[in-house]
Amino acid sequence: MRRFLVALLAVPALSVPALAQTTAPVVSADEAAVRAVLKQYQQAVQKLDTTGTTRLFVANSVVLESGSREGTYAHYRDHHLGPELKEFSSFTYSDYKADVTVDGPYAFATESYTYTIGLKKGPKDTAVPAPIKRRGVATSVLRKNAAGQWQFVSNHNSARK
Repeated sequence: MRRFLVALLAVPALSVPALAQTTAPVVSADEAAVRAVLKQYQQAVQKLDTTGTTRLFVANSVVLESGSREGTYAHYRDHHLGPELKEFSSFTYSDYKADVTVDGPYAFATESYTYTIGLKKGPKDTAVPAPIKRRGVATSVLRKNAAGQWQFVSNHNSARK
């Protein structure tokens, strides 16, 4: 009897890890679509090109960056992000993680990442400036529009060394 109980108790311990390794988290179609919007924006920044990114944001969106209200995405793109990207030779994300929660027509995303910026050599520089590496986070609210597309309503990002 004792051998039977020991054997019986050992079976679940052996099968649970195997089951856990093969079970993938279930992602809804809306969550996948929100993650795709986050990725499209990330890819545009890495390409140093904001072309086509306006469609990812509602017209009256709000962008907040490191303690500053940047205005709508269109304003941020034209007066901050766009001019900054022209000064970069590269922009790469690494160690990227995102948590996404969908609640009806709204989604809430929290991202964490490391980014590295390569700067172009300026006219007064004797050498290419050293890359800038920072840890960053972003929180975003997205809304599903009448056409079924997810768009940023607000985006708040910050970074530290």
